[in-house]
Amino acid sequence: MRKLLVAVGAAGFSLSTGPALAQDYPWKPDRPITLIVPWAAGGSTDQMARIVASEIESELKQKVVVVNQPGASGSVGSKNVMEAAKDGYTWAAGAAVDIGTYKVLGLLDSGLKDWRLFFAVANLTAVSANPNAPFKDFGQFLDVLKTKGATTPVATAGLSSAGHNMMESIKKSAPGIEYRHVTYDGGNPAVLSTVAGETQAVSQLLVEMSEMIKGKRLVPLAVLADKPVTLEGYGEIPATTKWLPNMPAPMNYFGIWAAKGTPEPIIKTMEMVWQKKIANSEPLKKYAVARSALFTPIYGEEAEREATKMVRFTAWLYFDAGKAKVSPDTLGIQRLQ
Repeated sequence: MRKLLVAVGAAGFSLSTGPALAQDYPWKPDRPITLIVPWAAGGSTDQMARIVASEIESELKQKVVVVNQPGASGSVGSKNVMEAAKDGYTWAAGAAVDIGTYKVLGLLDSGLKDWRLFFAVANLTAVSANPNAPFKDFGQFLDVLKTKGATTPVATAGLSSAGHNMMESIKKSAPGIEYRHVTYDGGNPAVLSTVAGETQAVSQLLVEMSEMIKGKRLVPLAVLADKPVTLEGYGEIPATTKWLPNMPAPMNYFGIWAAKGTPEPIIKTMEMVWQKKIANSEPLKKYAVARSALFTPIYGEEAEREATKMVRFTAWLYFDAGKAKVSPDTLGIQRLQ
């Protein structure tokens, strides 16, 4: 009997101290939480953020309101979160590489260490074309950019977006490449511009163009990866390494974050939510599979360590292309070898 009581007591302790029950969280929000998406509605960040918001809502039993605040390559919405009260009620969503390179571009005094990071997925970047464009594969696309690049409009979500980064990487990896950069306030409007024929190609996240590819309204040319990627409902999309074998392809992590200085009980609560809810999220897993994204529910030091690889690559990409306002080495950002 004594052993039985000890066992029951131990089990009870495990239940009461673990993240099993919502009421056990150290922070209990008593009003709606705002999640600012610094890009237009419908894009990759918006898609991911709305799923994450729903999962957090169901766990903390409090409304999470997604608000789109596009502008200046996402720095407007991010700045608003930085300047908001650090009370857990205002979070930002986006790509970690953005907040890690805003300072390099002179857009915002921000680095990865200024945020508490929580990732949900890693997205792949791709280039697709309008079906009537004068190129049907990535090799033909490169040929056109070498001969008529200055007059070939390529859509992206703007300076520092994943699509812009990919185009600059292509330009660096394939000498003689030029393109006419056409910017939009988010991935979704950039994709729609190519679907409508306003631009000939779009360089953006695969999750933002997957439905248009499946509907044959876009022709996928290549995905930024070291091997081909299979898109559910379409088939295989070739990797950029088929044509540019030395072109780097670091992971592009997306998630949500709070500004540094947010009280530890709030951060601890979100860590517990990530362990219990996000790490086992079927909606996020299904989203990742359907859009050829990678399910990556990581946070804290691991998230910062992994995101730093893409930041190092991208920051120096900007510098080498003459687009940096501040040299990465003055910010302690080393080149990715």
